[in-house]
Amino acid sequence: MRRLPFRRMVALATLAVLGAATLGATAACGADDGAAAGGSGPVTLRLGYFPNITHAPAVVGVEKGIFAEKLGSDVTLETKTFNAGPAAIEAIFSGALDATYIGPNPTVNAFSKSKGEAIRVVSGAASGGVALVVKPEITSVEQLKGKKIATPQLGNTQDVALRYWLKEKGMTATKEGGGDVKVVPQENAQTVDTFSSGAIDGAWVPEPFVSRLINAGGKVLVDERDLWPDRKFVITNLIVSTKFLKAHPDVVRKLVEGQAAANEFVNTKPDESQQAISDHIGKITGKPLDVKLIKQAWPTLEFTNDPIASSLKTGLDHAVAVGLTQPVSLDGLYDLTYLNEVLKAQGKPEVARP
Repeated sequence: MRRLPFRRMVALATLAVLGAATLGATAACGADDGAAAGGSGPVTLRLGYFPNITHAPAVVGVEKGIFAEKLGSDVTLETKTFNAGPAAIEAIFSGALDATYIGPNPTVNAFSKSKGEAIRVVSGAASGGVALVVKPEITSVEQLKGKKIATPQLGNTQDVALRYWLKEKGMTATKEGGGDVKVVPQENAQTVDTFSSGAIDGAWVPEPFVSRLINAGGKVLVDERDLWPDRKFVITNLIVSTKFLKAHPDVVRKLVEGQAAANEFVNTKPDESQQAISDHIGKITGKPLDVKLIKQAWPTLEFTNDPIASSLKTGLDHAVAVGLTQPVSLDGLYDLTYLNEVLKAQGKPEVARP
């Protein structure tokens, strides 16, 4: 066989190396592009939620392995629990969280603070489950004058609802705790004790604290469902980081499939769901939530994939009216593309776009 000249051999070897390098670079770019576009390859999804009844689809979805099943083997699910919306939003902002179940006011605040960039609502989760519980001797709004009423946090969803309702009834309540009615923001975990001791006269709170206050001798003065059209208003929706949504749309679609499946489970298997919630909260806190309490609270909630966008906008208007926030456009907040794809595939009615 004829030997190639030395220079020719060097040239061919150089071309081979360059070709391999170019091919490798192209493959690497393809892998990066695939990851950026939500392509194949392992992905970690960090999902937040609150260990309570108003987040039942999230709690049941995690406890029963529904999310893990829908996400598949290529997606590692990491869960983080929170006790308040602001902490979950901070985790989204810092990049420590990719998606979370959360209430309407923190949703609006996150969208507003990031100038519409940081988050998108991709599904609803729950409606209802909130009430004003007071001492039995209080039978009218007029009798609240001079009384102390607790809310979970200044400017949170229930705090806004109470202040707006009082304003509508001609009663004042300042952010500093003055006015006709003294609004006392405090953690829900404290509320039953302060109510029982007489330190507060009532509280506007979500379940299961409504039921706990009733069991502590209180009575419902206002069921918040009665203040909304068709008795429906968003208490929990599912948001995702816009960055994660753009990078992994396929994973977000699977997450939404998991949300829809969790809601289906919650609505068709209430007894099993209630036990799952009790067990899951026990794993997190060391003390299972009493199933009887969950059953007591259950009828006040509706678990729905519809984020009830109109109620979130109304809630924002109420927060503006009581001076707790500034007006903000909500254009672009909702991306219900994947939710409606999932619902359509299941032969269910799609959710109207806001």
